[in-house]
Amino acid sequence: MFTTSAAKVADAERLGATHVVVSTDADAMAVAASSLDLVLDTVSVAHDLGPYLRVLDLDGTLCVLGHLGELTVQAMDLLPGRRKLASTGSGGRPGTQDLLDFCGEHGITADVEVLPAAEVGTAIDRLRRNDVRYRFVLDMAGIDDGV
Repeated sequence: MFTTSAAKVADAERLGATHVVVSTDADAMAVAASSLDLVLDTVSVAHDLGPYLRVLDLDGTLCVLGHLGELTVQAMDLLPGRRKLASTGSGGRPGTQDLLDFCGEHGITADVEVLPAAEVGTAIDRLRRNDVRYRFVLDMAGIDDGV
């Protein structure tokens, strides 16, 4: 697992990660170079894909799952090792519901912080400050369905 913050390593291990690399640590990323067949990138904001492409082994694939907007990739991060960049679309509401049903049936949970929908502004401010572990859930109870 990759994290940009050394402060999250213990949490990652608690959640089951057997190997955690702090991606902002150049030495750790150098050790990880050319070591993986697949990287699933779940980051939902623009970021440099180069470091994650460079950890791929021969014919490895970086699969981007979040919407990153416009991408810029250096050819030399792809050419050596015949690395590939792939993506997948969102499952939309039905796919999301299927995922939630599957997780419920198999006891898979997530660490979330629940906020009332009225505090969406607070959630956005905290997201901008990287002050959330790990996801916010907005509780829509009490919101008028007609809106």
